[in-house]
Amino acid sequence: MGSTGEVMLASGGGAAPAPATSRDGRGAAAGLGPVAFKDAADADAIPVRPPTEHDAAVSAMPARVFHNLKLRQHQGYWVLDAWARGAVAMQRGGGGLVPRADGDVLLASLPKSGTTWLKALAFAVMARAAHPPASPDHPLRRLNPHDCVPLVDRLFAPGRDAVLDELPSPRLMCTHMPLSLLPATVADGSSGCKIIYICRDQKDALVSMWHFLKRNGLQNLYESFCEGTCFGGPVWNHILEYWRASKANPSRVLFLRYERLLQDPTDSIRELAEFVGQPFTSSEEEAGVVTEIVELCSMENLMSQKANKEGAQGVFIKFSHDSYFRKGVAGGWTSHMTPEMGRRLDAILRDKFDGSGLTI
Repeated sequence: MGSTGEVMLASGGGAAPAPATSRDGRGAAAGLGPVAFKDAADADAIPVRPPTEHDAAVSAMPARVFHNLKLRQHQGYWVLDAWARGAVAMQRGGGGLVPRADGDVLLASLPKSGTTWLKALAFAVMARAAHPPASPDHPLRRLNPHDCVPLVDRLFAPGRDAVLDELPSPRLMCTHMPLSLLPATVADGSSGCKIIYICRDQKDALVSMWHFLKRNGLQNLYESFCEGTCFGGPVWNHILEYWRASKANPSRVLFLRYERLLQDPTDSIRELAEFVGQPFTSSEEEAGVVTEIVELCSMENLMSQKANKEGAQGVFIKFSHDSYFRKGVAGGWTSHMTPEMGRRLDAILRDKFDGSGLTI
């Protein structure tokens, strides 16, 4: 998840950040960044109307059961059956994810790879003009990070993606989909949408997924990772798509490593701020705003918030808010997997990444 540290509840706090480079006039004040999703829209008030026009396409997809969850294979990737119609709808039409001229930022990751932490950090960085990180009423002190940054996959599945049109620019959104399953203009880089991808050691991601699934069948889960049949898999293709895009166009795709973020969150936060066009000013640096963001988004602070202890996310499948938070450390896999299991998965990934320039 994140770094450690006690949160400072000073009022106001920090110097004004540099304004973002542009806005498209959909209601966000210049330089104020994204609005927390739950504050801007009520997705739950929209009737569930799954895109049934894609039922035939979904029915033709190969299917398998993954830890009591039905998966479908869509263009080589295993996605939740409950999300499959939405995945097709998102890729073919874009719906509420049709990129705006400028300002959209999409966070991307495999499940259990630091998504919750990245959501908190990106939101805190981009919204710091309207919500200084030391402010007692910061959205991250009253809302789960998933209520600040919507998972678009979860909105397309029940046909609620139009709610994304209600968000003022710049929109900050998230996906677990591989790059090739996103709308064409997002995938090919022809839109102004920026993508921030976070990659985690897959041994730790595997163990985190195991805990998320209530510690059910570690060996079977391990085999599905190795075989490329887990949710989101093959994981190596998912990672490589974003890695290659980041090398081809670094101004469009930022590739972050979870372990580096743990080791030096301040440096990664500065990199993120620069990438989205909101670099920290010298006055912000002197005022300690970067440190305040690290503390606001620390594991200890996020876990202590009431919003992260109660409630749940999802329509067809619900996951409790507290299930998104665990230890968040690097190397925790050694407490649950044998060295031989670790070496085997590492060897598979090394083989798949060979020649790409990406190392594990």
